[in-house]
Amino acid sequence: MKPSPEPSRTLAARCRALTGVGAATEESYREAIERLGQCLMKGETAARSSSTATRLRREGRRQDAREQLRTAHKMLSEMGADAFAERAARVLRATVEHPRKRSTQPTDALTPHELQIARLVATGATSPEVAAQLFLSPRTIEAHLRSIFRKVGITSRRHLKDLRLA
Repeated sequence: MKPSPEPSRTLAARCRALTGVGAATEESYREAIERLGQCLMKGETAARSSSTATRLRREGRRQDAREQLRTAHKMLSEMGADAFAERAARVLRATVEHPRKRSTQPTDALTPHELQIARLVATGATSPEVAAQLFLSPRTIEAHLRSIFRKVGITSRRHLKDLRLA
């Protein structure tokens, strides 16, 4: 991809989009995103997609917002901008869509502490047994398990045995 030959037009389109009102605003957003997509400023392109999505959501155009959020989420994930990608994913979920995870293993999303708890529970240990071994309360273990289930997309302890918890 070659850099955009006219950065001033890209900036002008971005400014029109940020300050405009009505249908012309959307056209300016799309122009800015298209021009940014032709240059090497991927972070800026993702940011424009995200801000366009925010505006579209405010206007009640959730389907159009999803398209922009998917673009932003994909670009930010590929760049390794995890915090920004997670923010885009959160907003995407708010539009009732669940973005795909970047990692190949569902367990990659677990913290080392959650992974340790998941391994112990997968062996058949109860929450009180795990709690005693890790010097935590059983309620803390249950809270960790809820987080683990949500992150890996399962609903019970039995499913932990099927996961690769290496």
